[in-house]
Amino acid sequence: MSKERDVAEQILQHIGGKENVVSAEHCATRLRLILKDDSRFDKKQIEAIDGVKGSFKAAGQHQIILGTGFVDKVYAQFMEIANFQEGELKTKAEATAGNMNWFQKASRLLGDVFLPIIPILVATGLFMGVRSLITNLGVTLDPTALTLSQVLIDTAFAFLPALVTYSVMKKFGGSPALGIVIGLMLVASQLPNANQVAAGKVEPIYLSLGALSVPIVGYQGSVLPALVLGIIAAKIEKALKKVVPDVLDLIVTPFVTLLCSMVIGLIVIGPIMHVVEQGLLIGVQALMNIPFGVGGFIVGALQQVVVITGLHHTFKTLEIELLANTGANPFNTLTCGAIVAQCGAAVAAALKLKDKKQKSLYLSEVLPASLGITEPLIFGGNLPRLTPFVCACVGGGCAGAFSSIMGLAATGMSITAIPGMLLYLNGQLPQYLIACAIGFVVAFVLTTVFYKPKEN
Repeated sequence: MSKERDVAEQILQHIGGKENVVSAEHCATRLRLILKDDSRFDKKQIEAIDGVKGSFKAAGQHQIILGTGFVDKVYAQFMEIANFQEGELKTKAEATAGNMNWFQKASRLLGDVFLPIIPILVATGLFMGVRSLITNLGVTLDPTALTLSQVLIDTAFAFLPALVTYSVMKKFGGSPALGIVIGLMLVASQLPNANQVAAGKVEPIYLSLGALSVPIVGYQGSVLPALVLGIIAAKIEKALKKVVPDVLDLIVTPFVTLLCSMVIGLIVIGPIMHVVEQGLLIGVQALMNIPFGVGGFIVGALQQVVVITGLHHTFKTLEIELLANTGANPFNTLTCGAIVAQCGAAVAAALKLKDKKQKSLYLSEVLPASLGITEPLIFGGNLPRLTPFVCACVGGGCAGAFSSIMGLAATGMSITAIPGMLLYLNGQLPQYLIACAIGFVVAFVLTTVFYKPKEN
């Protein structure tokens, strides 16, 4: 029997069997389960399984840490052994959504919506980094090459609302193709660019509604208007399908959905959500820009604390807003310092262990963390010992303070630590490496001084 099948069988055994599973899915490192009876989840037995690096519950899910690559194989075996029928789990998972509070629902929604989009934004950020490297080396791109690079880099952000509405419509059971068109309407070339309007370069167009004159602009690079409008459009389409006769559905449903979405989006949702997202952007930027690196320290120290809750994907919205509105992502830098600090604390703690097996397992968790995935390291090593985790948070704060003072900002998002270097090829790579070194060294030294392993 393969190791992944053995692990899958033991997990299924210690969660109460197939009949207790409501939902089963996985992310990059964790098997995520929603159970009917949470009391049947045997945390002690599950964490004792060879291959399981820890477990916790967040956002209504039991999350079992397995690590990158391995989790895919275990999940495949888990689904094969349980033999769930097509659509069986999805229906039940939707029924359990009422057990989550509003914040958990919002966090999970953001994660589901942005997960398909993130690879596109990662690739765009890497292209931007490569172009910055080439130009910083003194290479002058000819006009055609420059134009092609702009097409490659700018397209994703210029049509970002279309990506968001597509993903939202798919998530909420609407037609993804309609979602694309609705998103494109928000950035139609006939509408004045919102950023240019804000800069005073162009004037908005006005719609007269009696005595009321409503300014209308495009929402290039905006996320929240597309997010909310996508939800509304999906609900409109689903409601229409219930009342429109089948013979007219092909014509009436898309016609009414698009018409209502355009009116609601450009006149109501767009202006309101644009103000909200600008306020959010200004607020977080104000926190990160608190002088003397204080804001950077706060964000850097708390970033991995948020990871524990599983709500860190919520910040993807912020990163997208930063990139779309400013072309830079300082939040990524603060995240990188916090991640590398966890590695520093883990190395220091592992070196103090006498048990060779525990030391080897601990150090093996550092590699995925150095590539940006810290959950196995946090839940399998630093957090259970607590002191290394706290020391790492302090190290992350120090790295964040330095990054804030130096004004470090990535050209993309969603890759961190070692791969994250590719986002700082715009001349900031030396400062980025120094920030990561500060996080690692501070966490390493503090852990060496304060951590007293029980094994000793």
